[in-house]
Amino acid sequence: MASERPGKKAKPAADTATNEGPERIQKLLARAGIGSRREIEGWMESGRLTVNGDPAEPGQKATVNDRFELDEKRLDVAGAAVTVRRVLIYNKPEGELTTRKDPEGRPTVFDRLPRLKDTRWISIGRLDINTTGLVLFTTDGELANRLMHPSSQIDREYAVRVFGEVDDAMIERLMAGVLLEDGLAKFSDISPAGGSGMNRWFHVTLLEGRNREVRRLWESQGVRVSRLKRVRYGPIFLPSRLTLGKWEELDQKAVDALSRTVGLASVDIPQKTPDEKAAHERQRRKSPGGGARKPGTRRWDVSDSKPARSGNSDKARGGAGKSQRGSGRPRKAHSGK
Repeated sequence: MASERPGKKAKPAADTATNEGPERIQKLLARAGIGSRREIEGWMESGRLTVNGDPAEPGQKATVNDRFELDEKRLDVAGAAVTVRRVLIYNKPEGELTTRKDPEGRPTVFDRLPRLKDTRWISIGRLDINTTGLVLFTTDGELANRLMHPSSQIDREYAVRVFGEVDDAMIERLMAGVLLEDGLAKFSDISPAGGSGMNRWFHVTLLEGRNREVRRLWESQGVRVSRLKRVRYGPIFLPSRLTLGKWEELDQKAVDALSRTVGLASVDIPQKTPDEKAAHERQRRKSPGGGARKPGTRRWDVSDSKPARSGNSDKARGGAGKSQRGSGRPRKAHSGK
């Protein structure tokens, strides 16, 4: 778990149960569940966001008492007055987009999530349309921002099936670093996970979330990724009980563990009313499993999110020690209920 690794000073816990005084607009609106900081910055740059009738500017501060409008529509920021931190885990099927709305009308991950009152879900990172597996959602914009920010160095683990010849030299290059079009990239851990011949499974770990980075790293070595599934984000594993297209809300213990990895203090999860519990349970059961798959394709999965290391796995990792950041896996997985 990232919070257990030495050498990195935890960020101060800046959030509390209540938030007072002016603060940066991106932070305030993200905490209110309006959108991610990156989204909000984009609204500012395009002139779509106003504060008290004037265009919002990067670095500008405001409070919940100010009037915010997006495309001339009033935004409700009351949720920013109190930090509400709920977290969902979702098993994304192939064919869904990790975006709130798609101009082409394709299915998105948000279509299946439970409805919220006075706030909304924020996705923590993205998966491309052909990648399946774990996606985290939260109502707390500060938690989302810290978990996605490169400086937090949160490890993401993927199960990947590679088509092509993979040898020790290739593994060593991928661990040492490969120059891609957007800079140097590398895996912090590579572990064999089954298969033989030209089709082999590996578990790989990254400390960042650049676009299609896992696929591009393998493709730089002349092999092709035929299956890709995210199985872990920081201390949170994708539980085997969670089938494709299903979601599950994390309990207090799991949310606290996730918060600690980025230096945030615990915030009590709000209690649901009986009506909310019943509505969410109906939606969870009604949400179809299996997802949007192309006709004629089969479901696929890997048998275990944490493959046993083979006797020569240290050699396959290019000699990387377990003490390296991101190379080890948490001993205890917090995966929700």
